[in-house]
Amino acid sequence: MRELSVASNAAEADQNSAVDFMFANARTGADHVTVRRRVAGRWRDVTARQFAREVTDFGKGLIAAGIDPGDRVAIMSKTRYEWSVADMAALAIGAVVVPIYETSSAEQVEWILADSGAKAALVETADHAKTVESVRDRAPALDSVWTIEGDGLTRLIESGTAVADEEVERRRLATRRDDLASIIYTSGTTGRPKGCELTHGNFVAEVAELQYLLSDFFNDSTSTLLFLPIAHVFGRAIEMGTIAKLCTLGHAGDVKDLVSDLGEFKPTFVLSVPRVFEKVYNTAKQRAQASGKGAIFDRAEQVAIKYSEGVSAGRVSPMIRLQHAVFDRLVYSKLRAALGGECVAAISGGAPLGERLGHFFRGLGVTIYEGYGLTETTAGICVNRPGELKVGTVGKPVGGTTVRVADDGELLVKGAVVFRGYWRNEDATAAAIDADGWFHTGDIGELDDEGFVTITGRKKEIIVTAAGKNVAPATLEDRIRAHWLVSQCLVVGDRMPYIAALITIDPEALPQWLAKAGKPASTTMAELVDDPALIADVQSAVDDANRAVSHAEAIKRFTILPIDWTEEGGQVTPSLKLKRNVVQAECAEEIAQLYARARD
Repeated sequence: MRELSVASNAAEADQNSAVDFMFANARTGADHVTVRRRVAGRWRDVTARQFAREVTDFGKGLIAAGIDPGDRVAIMSKTRYEWSVADMAALAIGAVVVPIYETSSAEQVEWILADSGAKAALVETADHAKTVESVRDRAPALDSVWTIEGDGLTRLIESGTAVADEEVERRRLATRRDDLASIIYTSGTTGRPKGCELTHGNFVAEVAELQYLLSDFFNDSTSTLLFLPIAHVFGRAIEMGTIAKLCTLGHAGDVKDLVSDLGEFKPTFVLSVPRVFEKVYNTAKQRAQASGKGAIFDRAEQVAIKYSEGVSAGRVSPMIRLQHAVFDRLVYSKLRAALGGECVAAISGGAPLGERLGHFFRGLGVTIYEGYGLTETTAGICVNRPGELKVGTVGKPVGGTTVRVADDGELLVKGAVVFRGYWRNEDATAAAIDADGWFHTGDIGELDDEGFVTITGRKKEIIVTAAGKNVAPATLEDRIRAHWLVSQCLVVGDRMPYIAALITIDPEALPQWLAKAGKPASTTMAELVDDPALIADVQSAVDDANRAVSHAEAIKRFTILPIDWTEEGGQVTPSLKLKRNVVQAECAEEIAQLYARARD
């Protein structure tokens, strides 16, 4: 059993409410551009003073609507400016924010509204409003519903004109750190979502530590474009951290326009999940091959990785340094341009990034600082940071945190960012937080002598083969998804004689592969699942993954599926995690076929 305690790095001063930082900025940095808002296709500056004014006006509207301290207010919307205003306003008056993903089904909306006892809901579209109204009779506490698109917010703000600004200030100053700030429901990769109770103190601690450890990013000369869901705790922590530290924040809710948005906004850093970085890499590789420059890209990739590995080792060979300078002009600069041209760093969380991708991006000039956390830890509880970076790890614990690796390899944590329990679910809370106060993360991890943490898999996802071999599927899946042709991968083999995999093809890469293989553009995936040429290309990805593990852990068989797994299809969460139980249930027949030969 290994354990490490880290003293708090950041003085939390006298902040009690999660929005105290924001209101302080309205006084000390009133004219600084804290947010840039897209209006009628153009980015408009919003100063710290203006933003606080809008938050106050929104809070007065909530008060006029009868929202009292402790009342739950749901927000169902994609990432946009109004989400942040509503979030700050509700917290300012002591209300409890309940995020709902804008892609949630009626059943999910019903559960969250009913379980949280939400008194009001702010939704983005008329369709969202219809969904909420359709479940209103099963959410008896629900009173008011306002729609962003339309005049709902205007009417809400106008209704609060008779409320004094001082009432918002009074409620904010009355807020204590142990007061509930938000109930964030887990994405539900397994079972019904549970509501994580996060206090104002949790958010204050997270923001304070981020400000200290990542001050190179969170300061008044930096900017970021937030395109992850704010409904997810990772996006929420970054939203609060940027606003608190006067880092200029922008919102991009439609990822289809992300490349053009990045080009216009020009962020100095971005945050994302590994799947997005994989897509950036795969798309670049795919385009290089389509233009006949595949060999150049492959060499540029090798040089980028070797360059980064040399940086980690403390010495880059002169030959690699020379080649790196050449490829910086030919390849790397174009990849950086896709991120807006001024982006020099990124923060990655939500799932393991993989050492290869980490070295690749650092080698091209965009260092990815990988971190680790859960909804239950208010986002990051470990993070790499400038001056303390080890590619392939999730960094060191944040200040005020104690991390322990239990005898069975599970990562246990304590600290100011750890949640207080699950909403109205004492049994689940007792199962997650033991009698000594340790939160059991469910993740298998390692803690090295320098204090860096590595996550090797989920405890519930560890596969135990019929021969008793423990296999962490993430290592294999990450490497297979790195292939430009692959979209998703699920490794299976629990209680089976060998490891196998289900693999889906990236729909965006398929047209290029068809052209390369000399097949009609109209060819469907259903016609290709048994195609020898496609199987050979996917086999190369599997072979590469197998080189990272022992023979007993290697994938012996795989099958290519005719469809991809998506959020819309219900197999992927809004934070782009694969719902393993859903996929295994839907693909039970395909999995059985992978082992039919072994039973014959």
